[in-house]
Amino acid sequence: MRERLGRVSLVAFGVAAVVDLGSLAAGHHLGHVLAKPLLMPLLALHAGVRGGPRLLLAALLFGWGGDLLLMSHADAAFLGGMASFAAGHVCYLLLFRRYGAPGRRRARLAAAYGIALVVLVALLWPGLPAGLRVPVAGYSLLLTAMAYGATRPGPVAGVGGALFMLSDTLIATGVADWPQLPRADFWVMATYVAAQALLVRGVLGGRREPVAAYGAARASTV
Repeated sequence: MRERLGRVSLVAFGVAAVVDLGSLAAGHHLGHVLAKPLLMPLLALHAGVRGGPRLLLAALLFGWGGDLLLMSHADAAFLGGMASFAAGHVCYLLLFRRYGAPGRRRARLAAAYGIALVVLVALLWPGLPAGLRVPVAGYSLLLTAMAYGATRPGPVAGVGGALFMLSDTLIATGVADWPQLPRADFWVMATYVAAQALLVRGVLGGRREPVAAYGAARASTV
């Protein structure tokens, strides 16, 4: 029964994603409004049925809160959405601590993400509204840390973290009034949906040995 529910919820997530992205590509606003709120709850249901950790479920539900808030164009809703996503990133960071280090290239990878963060914030800063500069910079730091930490469960989650960073970067360039791609909302959602799906898949199928070692180490200190 649980296995069947897991398959059904994943298929439903895929259908909702196709409807949402298709609606954005076609400029059909109602389809996007109806499909977007279903995405993260369905993905969280799939992860929960598959035995996903509570921190993963919390990250997805905070993402859902951010999705709902960002459907409004009000400044307060944008800040609230950013705060909800930030809480989700904290959940992901705490979850990724349970896994082993990204590998031998950890220092170079950290440096690459650090450089990307500094360059991105420096380029965006002049175009951001004054009241959003500090919040966006702080959020970008947390997002970059999450994207780097996502490499711990393995390459699948690592790609998910990188796509999450790309999706939010596309949003930030819009806020800073940079030239946008045609159907910019489509690309934001496409990278975001892929990011969350890959993070879930990466966590559910990630390295199990470091998790066991983490649990054993915690138990030995109690």
